[in-house]
Amino acid sequence: MASEKREFQAEVSRLLEIVAHSLYSEKEIFLRELISNASDACDKLRYLSLTEPALIAGDAEFKVTIQPDKGQHLLTISDNGVGMSRDEMIGNLGTIARSGTAAFVSKLSGDEKKDVGLIGKFGVGFYSAFMVSKEVEVISKRTGEEIAHRWVSDGKGEFTIDETTRATRGTTITLHLNEAGEEFAEPLRIKEIVKKYSDHIALPVVLVEDGKEETLNAASALWMRSKSEITAEQYKEFYHHVAHAFDDPWLTLHNKAEGALEYATLLFVPGTKPYDLFQPERKNQVKLYVRRVFITDDAQELLPPYLRFLRGIVDSEDLPLNVSREMLQHNPVLARMRTQITKRVLTELTKKAKDDPEAFITFSENFGAVLKEGIYEDRENQSEILPLARFRSTAGDALTSLDEYVARMKPGQEAIYTIAGENLDALKRSPQLEGFRARGIEVLLLTDPVDEFWMPALGKYQEKEFKSVTRGSADLDKIAPEDKKDETPEAPASDVASLIAVLKLALGDAVKDVRSSKRLTDSAVCLVADDNDMDMHLERLLRQHKQLNADSKRILEINPKHSLIAGLVALAGKSGASDSLSDFAWILLDQARLLEGETLPNPNDFAKRLSSVLARGLSA
Repeated sequence: MASEKREFQAEVSRLLEIVAHSLYSEKEIFLRELISNASDACDKLRYLSLTEPALIAGDAEFKVTIQPDKGQHLLTISDNGVGMSRDEMIGNLGTIARSGTAAFVSKLSGDEKKDVGLIGKFGVGFYSAFMVSKEVEVISKRTGEEIAHRWVSDGKGEFTIDETTRATRGTTITLHLNEAGEEFAEPLRIKEIVKKYSDHIALPVVLVEDGKEETLNAASALWMRSKSEITAEQYKEFYHHVAHAFDDPWLTLHNKAEGALEYATLLFVPGTKPYDLFQPERKNQVKLYVRRVFITDDAQELLPPYLRFLRGIVDSEDLPLNVSREMLQHNPVLARMRTQITKRVLTELTKKAKDDPEAFITFSENFGAVLKEGIYEDRENQSEILPLARFRSTAGDALTSLDEYVARMKPGQEAIYTIAGENLDALKRSPQLEGFRARGIEVLLLTDPVDEFWMPALGKYQEKEFKSVTRGSADLDKIAPEDKKDETPEAPASDVASLIAVLKLALGDAVKDVRSSKRLTDSAVCLVADDNDMDMHLERLLRQHKQLNADSKRILEINPKHSLIAGLVALAGKSGASDSLSDFAWILLDQARLLEGETLPNPNDFAKRLSSVLARGLSA
């Protein structure tokens, strides 16, 4: 097949533009990434060989080989792993085939300094080679195939691919070092880097120098070592390797279970939020090993979905080496491991929340919304997850727990009050909060969509009912206002009832009801859902995701103490007022809709009515 020239995927081109201009302050990181990729390729072939031993016949000792050539300004990294076919080379080296890429690229601003930090968190793996290279050449032969392929690029938008020869399976990456990369052709520099970043790799990393081979790493599974033998730096570098991440872990969980089940876990909570955390696939990315042999990084039965932020490995002594992914779905051993590991993780998070509450805030901001999925997905561990949930509230800027909220409840307060929405600042300005704020009643500000699902399912916490301030009537009479200076008189109830009757007649089926409000103190109007109807924010969420077509009719509440409503009450008492009040009725409804952040159903009618009312006011 003739040589073929192709362009990089658009996202790759944007990344490479920044990578080429010194993405990381420590360029040596590229070698860690290439060794990590080579190790993964060997792990994959080791797993395939469990059912097809012929794949590694004659070459069963996996290793990564590094060979510098200072005179030619070359550095070569080879492995005898699974290798790549032509299509795999195009897919793996020309695109970023991972969830969250689109969301990630959309965050790139074009400001190189800002984008460097973002890309560092995202991780670019193979592409880091272009920091130190003017050209990168990859030769790979997929195991079981006869033909090898060669991929070449200077990282400036295009690559070429053609057929070539390679005696054995695996991949060889040759870096044509640029001036900034010349130091990485020095054997001593390579030894230093491998010891620093790749000592934990569980297969030999070999340096070839003057025809002699030297193994540079310990080549043993880090997770099987005693905790006392492992430094914080080694844990961190293992996290970088297993997670293909560039941040530092927020929490490290290293444990060995012995007894009825024997397995080792080395799990990490990342220090930053991965970009694919809320992708529809919702997959965990913890690797499963059996007796130090890599099995899969797609064992979704290993952890519940709400712990998908975890990275690391689980190594079982009890599962069979030839376990297939299909067998994993119904394996009782794996099910029991999942139960134990989940409880262990929740116990460690609880301990961290107690011992270091300030650090736990970082975890909550990154992963709190994901963890809360477990409240309705995992009834067995619900009582352990609930105390870990954190919320914004009207009590201040700090995150709060449900226990802390309950401890602050006012005398006479019988419910845990909530309000849900997408924007925190908009929630804080919501008119529905006014009566609660006046009485010093704390309201939880829910901006995580998941809260709309677990909270109704749970119903209560410590026998206190969850109650949305935008739904149902607000019975606040049992709690006295903190500010007793507000002596604004209300119009007589009969006069207010007359206005309400006129508003109902004008609005007809556009609203479910019109009533006097107990929750408003400053605003003239607001919309609320009826007791038996869906909460307004949940309805908007479902409409956005096309899971709901019809809109529920809302209740329009008016504030009898507001000067505008008082004026309308007076106007309603005059003969022939119904016609002039009709425009006011619709303007009030549209005003309430705007306060909810909703789009007006007919902006032209709103503008006409507003112009008419303003004109009448000017001529009065």
